[in-house]
Amino acid sequence: MPGALDGLTVLDITNHLSGPYCSMLLADHGADVIKIERPGTGDDARKMPPFVGGEGAPFMVWNRNKRSIALDLKSPEGKEAVLRLVDGADIVIENNRPGAMDRLGLGWDVLHARNPRLILGSISGFGQTGPYRERGGFDLVAQGMSGLMSVCGPADGPPHRLPIAISDVAAGMHLAIGVLAAVEARHRTGRGQHVETSLLESALSLEVYEAAHVFATGERPQRLGQAHRGSSPYQAFQTADGWITVGAGQQNFWERLTEILGAPELAADPRFRTNADRVRNNDTLVDVLQAYLRTRPSQHWLDAMDAAAIPCGPILHCEEVLADPHVLARDMVVETDHPTAGRFRTLGVPVKMSETPGAVTRPAPRLGEHTAEILAAVGMADPAKGA
Repeated sequence: MPGALDGLTVLDITNHLSGPYCSMLLADHGADVIKIERPGTGDDARKMPPFVGGEGAPFMVWNRNKRSIALDLKSPEGKEAVLRLVDGADIVIENNRPGAMDRLGLGWDVLHARNPRLILGSISGFGQTGPYRERGGFDLVAQGMSGLMSVCGPADGPPHRLPIAISDVAAGMHLAIGVLAAVEARHRTGRGQHVETSLLESALSLEVYEAAHVFATGERPQRLGQAHRGSSPYQAFQTADGWITVGAGQQNFWERLTEILGAPELAADPRFRTNADRVRNNDTLVDVLQAYLRTRPSQHWLDAMDAAAIPCGPILHCEEVLADPHVLARDMVVETDHPTAGRFRTLGVPVKMSETPGAVTRPAPRLGEHTAEILAAVGMADPAKGA
């Protein structure tokens, strides 16, 4: 069954995670993504451990559903090949430093003149304009400069980096939204456009509660640890045999929770009567609730809260969630057959579509695996073979 983006051709001139993640999202929904890589070395993520059959497992996770062509973009033959591919492409994705594509002779002005319908999507550390445009940026740097690290971690601890590459992934998502919005605009105008975002802006865009706090009060948001800025109780709690999460800030949930705990008097306690009261006295409330929740095992509390429709859940380790029956039922773990790595599990497609579902239809490509077939389609031979 064709995907929603079937018929779109995407040239992927990206490296590491943010750009490849964006093009992966497009490929998952049917776009023909041609990944353009350096001959001999390819995407740097190919060398990231762990390895399966000599292939970098991280690379395979976020480069599935793509074809790979090896081209030296600094050579006349490589540049000519890219320009011929641009003639028939809908979208180009790149995540180089601002100005790098211009120096290769493949900047926006050149590509737009060559194909006025082309959409160029760019991710950089800090954006194509502004005082920091020339600076290189990694997820670590963006987390630090965006404010994310200042509000993460224990309340009395140091700044804390999220161990997931949140700004990379968020930038990939934002750019995917942007280029698809540009595709829709092209239906009306007939013209492409340059769409860009940055790691810094993508990380900053996630700080909706923190920005609201600053805009409303002018004050610095404090690091809260597990607590939520606007809802209580809303965090992780230790039980007799593990940890669970409880989201009972909504008034009816809170009142039901006090019944489950056998402490209905807590609902009338002036310190905890309303959600605003509970947020203000969250530290005290957590101590009170913790004393109850440590008395029984996790499953006891989860069963009781589920029966009362209170949002809650176990805290799972990564290997546990990847084997969870609900996750498997939602096809969030799928398998592919890789020519050298063999049978390989990867993450599934998180967006479900009833008429044009996305799918993982091919494994991540080997470096230059499709060079000959891609170049043949534009009337060229593989430069690496001396033709």
